[in-house]
Amino acid sequence: MVISVDTELLRVLADPLRLHIVTLLARETLCTTHLVEETGARQTNLSNHLKVLREAGVVDTEPCGRFTYYRLRPEVLESMSGQFADLAATARANAGVKRSC
Repeated sequence: MVISVDTELLRVLADPLRLHIVTLLARETLCTTHLVEETGARQTNLSNHLKVLREAGVVDTEPCGRFTYYRLRPEVLESMSGQFADLAATARANAGVKRSC
């Protein structure tokens, strides 16, 4: 049985700023203005990272007047967590398996 981890999602979350954004959104729903204040990133840079997170399905958007609020989709992270848990269980179960040369 081959267990795979979503490598695209790993790539998306590997960026330090995107991971910081995800960490902030885990605590509360925030607009771009809040995220600029919290991260210190420039608005255009932040918007590009939010676009990547949105396209990967990690965050949802909610328009509110002239602002856009971002909300983390925890089920995406739970799915990835489950993939790693399955991988760890497979490693545990096969700890004594060694292929001969």
